[in-house]
Amino acid sequence: MPRNKVGSSNGGVIGKTNKTSFGKDKITTKTSSGNITAQPGTRIVQATTVAGGGGGASRGGGGGGGGGGIVCEEINASGTIAVVIGAGGAGADPNVSDYRGASGNVTTVAGCSSAIAGGGGGSSEAIGFPGGSGGGEGRGCNGIGNGTAGQGNNGGTTCSQAGGGGGGAGAVGGNASSCQGGAGGAGSNSISSLSCTTFSGGGGGSGKMFTSNSGGSGGSGGGGTGSPGNGSFNPNANGTANTGGGGGGGSYAPGCADGGQGGSGIAIVKELNKASGVWSMQSQFAAKSCGTWPSVALSPFSAQFLVIAGGGAGGSNGPGGGGAGGYRSSVACESSGGGGSAESLSPITVDTTYSITIGAGGSGQTPSPTPRQYGIPGSNSVFANPAAPITSTGGGGGAAGGDGQTPGRPGGSGGGGAAYNGPTQPGGSGTSNQGYAGGSASSSGGQLSAAGGGGAGAVGANASPGAHSSVTPGPGYSGGAGLASSITGSPVFRAGGGSGGYSPTPSAVGPAGQTAIDQNGAANSGSGGGGAGQGGSGVVIIKSPADSDITVAPGTNSVSTLPSGEKVATFTVSGTYTANKFA
Repeated sequence: MPRNKVGSSNGGVIGKTNKTSFGKDKITTKTSSGNITAQPGTRIVQATTVAGGGGGASRGGGGGGGGGGIVCEEINASGTIAVVIGAGGAGADPNVSDYRGASGNVTTVAGCSSAIAGGGGGSSEAIGFPGGSGGGEGRGCNGIGNGTAGQGNNGGTTCSQAGGGGGGAGAVGGNASSCQGGAGGAGSNSISSLSCTTFSGGGGGSGKMFTSNSGGSGGSGGGGTGSPGNGSFNPNANGTANTGGGGGGGSYAPGCADGGQGGSGIAIVKELNKASGVWSMQSQFAAKSCGTWPSVALSPFSAQFLVIAGGGAGGSNGPGGGGAGGYRSSVACESSGGGGSAESLSPITVDTTYSITIGAGGSGQTPSPTPRQYGIPGSNSVFANPAAPITSTGGGGGAAGGDGQTPGRPGGSGGGGAAYNGPTQPGGSGTSNQGYAGGSASSSGGQLSAAGGGGAGAVGANASPGAHSSVTPGPGYSGGAGLASSITGSPVFRAGGGSGGYSPTPSAVGPAGQTAIDQNGAANSGSGGGGAGQGGSGVVIIKSPADSDITVAPGTNSVSTLPSGEKVATFTVSGTYTANKFA
């Protein structure tokens, strides 16, 4: 192999020169201009900048565009880091020629390229300004402001006496109708991995002149609302501070209203822990001696988790679908089952081993009563952290069909009910913050009905009379939708309910994790069994910081590393999770 010359400064190791950073992943959010004083060991930072939003135009004006947003993944930075927060663009004065809103101002972090500011709204006299997102078109059809690819969208159009909405980071500005202003384009909550906040919504356009018709609503992410067409100023026309939202458009006649001011921008800076690449022994020794070689021994650190129990099985003889296993999540910007919010992160102590239990899916039907048999419920999944134990409840079994009158069984999500020539039978109840109830079944005239099992994301579908003739089986009723999680890096639906009923030709799996009639729930999905199908087994997934070192057992389970460096431990069978400590 090639060797360096004797006496070379890198100890004979050939490779790219690298820089350590011992920033401890500290995050600082700046809402006003000033300096960030980095920690002594910080050498590299990640920065997100959102520029100021554009101001709304006046006299039938378009809404201002949302400020652009960018992420600089790695910047060489230490000591004092200068930050300038871009102000929002001023709303138009109806007594000043042009009547367009001013574009916003850029937000800067030293060493990071600036995002493009939001474009001011267009007026009856001139086109909307381009920007991160473009300004909406004003009355008079002079043209929209264009957005910048990768940062925002175009403003909305108009050829009426109302204004178009400003573009947002997540959507194009709404077009004005003949009477009402266009809505501001929606912002986005995916601009930065460091925050779940929605930024850069567009401002709404003004309402039709000489009327009380409303202005367009502001886009999510701080967009201001357009003023009504009667000339009065809307108090909600200004974009929200530190969101980069665009200002709402001001109206014209019988009075003239100012355009709303754009919202100011924001900066989010993370001081990175990093020591990747090829290193000389001298460089590593010097960094460790100075305390700038990253230590990965975190005590404690916090981990995100997704814990899903086994799904319940469907019943027998024209049965209700099985309920999904309980769904508990602490993943940022996501939800737990049953409409619950994301839970608190799990505190992890290093040099500690935690037990993980994966709940089995319901394996069939109860042995009695015969011939009407309930689906067997799923088993619990457990992340046994003594500081904050997490247990998800197994899915409820589906009701028995045939000539019975049976409700679904309770569980993480409830099983679907089944009815035959009798009163309505309810679905089993779901567990709070884990899943929804199964659907209810009603029947009359000697006809069978069987409802879908509940899912993590929705109630199972109710079954109405005549769903299934005693002679000719009909299509089943869908299980409740599951939930999608991106804890592994990309969205995956899990914990859907099983479809109720029976069918000569099983249908396809539902788009949101539901299970088709007579089909088993997918392994490690926590989905309920469809019809007489078995429930899917559960899963436990734990995501820890980039500077953690994780071991799992047995080898069937796995640890992967995301592009961010975060570690993802996936448990498909019961085992152990160990957070190691090393320097």
